[in-house]
Amino acid sequence: MRRERADLRAKRARMIAIGLVDMLAMPFLVAILALLTSGCATDLLARKDSHPPVQAPVIDRAAASATLITDYLDSLRRLVQAAPAEQAEIVAAAQREYDLAPTPSHQLRLALVLATPSHGATDLPRAQRLLRELMAAPAALLPAERSLAFLEQQRVDVQLALEAENKRLQTNVVRNDKDRSAAANKRLQAEAEENARLRKELAEAQAKLDAISDIEKSLSERKSSAESRSP
Repeated sequence: MRRERADLRAKRARMIAIGLVDMLAMPFLVAILALLTSGCATDLLARKDSHPPVQAPVIDRAAASATLITDYLDSLRRLVQAAPAEQAEIVAAAQREYDLAPTPSHQLRLALVLATPSHGATDLPRAQRLLRELMAAPAALLPAERSLAFLEQQRVDVQLALEAENKRLQTNVVRNDKDRSAAANKRLQAEAEENARLRKELAEAQAKLDAISDIEKSLSERKSSAESRSP
């Protein structure tokens, strides 16, 4: 009986000891688990960050500019070679694009169309204004577009200057012709007046001569008559 009680007390003591050990070990295990969890998360983040960043697609600006300029020039070639009806459609399309979205590229396209000769909608003064607006803020254009706009503006400026000079010369020629014609008419009028004056003076002189001749004739007749009556 005593032995059974002793065994029972021993079991209770072991159970209490095990409970105390569990109570003391639990915070330690929790701390270890937290450290392990943190380490795994850090490792996962490190592995995730270790992947190389996704590279943005590389844009070949030279190729893009070349394609854009080729498109501009091809549009102008079609404009020059097209029939009048198709030319009107191309001009209307460029104007419509600019009206709907007045971007620098659309403005440049419209300016190039208006500056192109050999079609009914050619408008160099308006093309010049559009190109000057673009060159006032060239950063809005691609480098190739800036070069194209600059060269086209130079061409348009020279063309308009030549047309203005030609008009001035034509105006001077017309004015000079009018001046020469007026001078010639004035000279002819003066000559006509001088001729009339000379004819008048000639007529007056002739009248005086005739009068003198008549007087001389009368005197001669009187003399002859007197001589015939004398003894």
